[in-house]
Amino acid sequence: MTTHDYLLKPSELLAAGIRTVIVASPDLQGRLIGRRIPAEGFDRVVENGVDVCTCVFAWDVEQGLELIEANVFKLCGMHNGVPDVTLRPDLGTLRRAAWLDGVAICLADPVDVKTGEPLPLSPRVMLKQELARYEELGLIPQAGTELEFYLFANSSRELRTNGFRDLVPTTLIPSDFMIHEGNTYEPFFQKLRADLLASGIEMEAAQSEWGTGQWEMTFAYGHPLEMADRHSLYKLAVRDASAAAGMTATFMARPLNGQPGSSCHVHFSLLSANGEKLFWSDTAEHNMSQKMLNALAGVLEHTPDFMAWYAPTINSYRRSNSTDVAGFGRTWGLDNRSVSVRVVGHKPQHMRFEFRLPGADTNPYLTLTGLLASARDGLERELTPPAMVEGNAYELPNDPAMPMHLAEAAASFAAAPFVQETYGADTVDHFRILLEHEWNVYQATVSDWDLNRYFDRI
Repeated sequence: MTTHDYLLKPSELLAAGIRTVIVASPDLQGRLIGRRIPAEGFDRVVENGVDVCTCVFAWDVEQGLELIEANVFKLCGMHNGVPDVTLRPDLGTLRRAAWLDGVAICLADPVDVKTGEPLPLSPRVMLKQELARYEELGLIPQAGTELEFYLFANSSRELRTNGFRDLVPTTLIPSDFMIHEGNTYEPFFQKLRADLLASGIEMEAAQSEWGTGQWEMTFAYGHPLEMADRHSLYKLAVRDASAAAGMTATFMARPLNGQPGSSCHVHFSLLSANGEKLFWSDTAEHNMSQKMLNALAGVLEHTPDFMAWYAPTINSYRRSNSTDVAGFGRTWGLDNRSVSVRVVGHKPQHMRFEFRLPGADTNPYLTLTGLLASARDGLERELTPPAMVEGNAYELPNDPAMPMHLAEAAASFAAAPFVQETYGADTVDHFRILLEHEWNVYQATVSDWDLNRYFDRI
């Protein structure tokens, strides 16, 4: 398959057996929202777009309406009638959703209904705007994500009905890199990989992981926007394929006690406009160019500010606060899995760094936006990273600047001058309100942990 063999043209849909086109865009949690269009009516959507309610960018993960009804957002609330926003299809993403029968999917960008201006809050719009800043500098970023998830033999309806108890993991023993354990589910993953490839989502490798029921698949390296699009479509395909097989996948950062979290490691490198590998130096120590050091320093400096995007849920911090090689503070090293930024590669075409802090629950558009913005700032200011860590980073003192939970992450995000200058007060405030709401809901909820810990002991 060449780069664009998977793409469809609107005029080809009916002949290709497509009956439904999903027009979708990522919400602030990274989930795809949108509408289903009969294939014969897709031309009208190409011309006019399709409207969705702005509430999709304002409610919480449970689609709670409390914040909308409280009129705390400028974007939408009862004060302005909860207006629509128009999804404009990006025809460069129109492809067959091969894991679904007769369905194509086209990613879209939300624009203001009246002005046609891109919605500043849209994660896909934010990533495109950051990529435009790189283009102005004559730089071409490259990225790749590695995404882990847990797969359970239970159906999703069964699990939600019984309160997510009696989980049956698809592997029962640690199986990291083990072939035999993976073979049991090879028919499932083989079909999934084939469907993904037919949908333009190329996987580089897959494996069973150390956690019971945990799996990993890695994406082909490429342009960050295409990478984020593949990532979000992949998650949708995994959920759909699992449900069709009577199973359930979760991308929670840490779904089980006593088991490792699921990561979203992000690999990053930089090219010049003429294709030169800018992170490589023939003469520098460890072959790390000055630009690579600058970019790495920017990522580390701004890591506390962007934890709200890298670790966006309450559960995220069950993983990031662990010692399960999930990154540690503002640290970096050479091929060292205990640090947050791991430098890898022994040839110019392979030289990159791997950002290990984000979990599988991250919104890929926002994580890539934050990572790219931080690296760009490091390049523009020619920052120098702290000393490299050799050995176990977890033996170092905790970094006091790093948020330990979501409320601290929200405060760090909202107070960061770089975040405010880059995205504006309205956008930052919108995210802050949602993050604080998530923390407040959590704080007000009595959990099984509370009961088990205190019920008959206090």
